[in-house]
Amino acid sequence: MCKMLLSINPEHVINILQGNKTYEYRKILCKRKVDTIVIYATCPVQKIVGEVEVLEAIEMDKEKLWKITEKKSGITKEFYDKYYEGKDTAVAYKLGEVIKYDEPHSLSDIGIKMAPQSYMYISENLILAN
Repeated sequence: MCKMLLSINPEHVINILQGNKTYEYRKILCKRKVDTIVIYATCPVQKIVGEVEVLEAIEMDKEKLWKITEKKSGITKEFYDKYYEGKDTAVAYKLGEVIKYDEPHSLSDIGIKMAPQSYMYISENLILAN
């Protein structure tokens, strides 16, 4: 079991927590098989707000990936194309069960000083759900 802390824009966090966005896009695939994404909502929230199960990690041609994921992407094609500009391949984490924390947590609650730019592995024993 592996947990990963991801910094995600609050707009996308809301869509994940509401189940409207079931794919989280990234430019690189992390090396380990991740079971859980711990969600850090970026500015202005700046809190760990929940976690989500990772059902699958997908890496493929960016146009093929969009065709597979677009209905539950939670983003526009324009946003997607801009994000992957200059890239041939894209990565998506297919999201499953979502846990929204009753009380958001600060990074310092888990011993982290700064939010990750991309991702950060964290202890799989970490339990934040209230």
